Amino acid sequence: MAQKPARLIIRGDDMGYSHSGNEAIIQCYKNGIERSVEVIVPSPWFPEAVKLLQENPGIDVGVHLAITSEWDNVKWRPLSDCPSLKDSNGYFYPMIWPNKNYPGQSVIENKSLPEDIEKEFRAQIVLALKKLPRVTHISAHMGCTNISPAISAITKKLAQEFKIDIDLQEYGVKDVSYIGAHATPQEKIQGFIAMLNQLQPGETYLFLDHPGFDTPELRAIHHIGYENVAQDRQGVTDLFTSDKIKAAIRQKNVQIISYKDLSLQARQ
Repeated sequence: MAQKPARLIIRGDDMGYSHSGNEAIIQCYKNGIERSVEVIVPSPWFPEAVKLLQENPGIDVGVHLAITSEWDNVKWRPLSDCPSLKDSNGYFYPMIWPNKNYPGQSVIENKSLPEDIEKEFRAQIVLALKKLPRVTHISAHMGCTNISPAISAITKKLAQEFKIDIDLQEYGVKDVSYIGAHATPQEKIQGFIAMLNQLQPGETYLFLDHPGFDTPELRAIHHIGYENVAQDRQGVTDLFTSDKIKAAIRQKNVQIISYKDLSLQARQ
């Protein structure tokens, strides 16, 4: 009997944080290997993200739960009344964990309340489902659902309540990333192919990154410690749309799937 191929979920994160990111994420689906997209609902370009996703109904969509607004030149605010999640200007704090570049500006340092986090997560899921009823799952921006066991339990409860509970751990999905350096576009391609070489038949994996286009808009989006956002995320777009990468995936008999595919295949 022939071995089952390795399966790989290719996920594009942070849709909504910029126009450049929105366009790149769609490009990576239409002309590339990306199959699942994570949307930040309170982000400034969410309305455009909704429009683009409605125009591309084949894209699997997840709610990228977010309680931070990390960029210096563009910010977003909570959808709900949750005082413990807001900084002095009413925005989300930039960081989850204490960060020396942003002292006192993290969710942890400001003792954000579980009830506020639950209220905000719920508001984001409700709006996402209102605009994009086909949402299949949730995920975490900057690890916000894993702050504590209590927050993880809240997240699980909401996923089950809204019937968008595709828990990758329960499906045995393993996280993978680049192997080796991945600063430049060429390094990203080499690191991705090295990762493909490690995939085992019959196993399922998740690879995620953040597409973007190197535009003036994206060059203005950054935070201390991550200044080359536009260049870095253009490299992700180049990777996800690379003919060399597509050929390597075919050669290695890796099956590219989405969260939705994972759920459907499990029922068969």
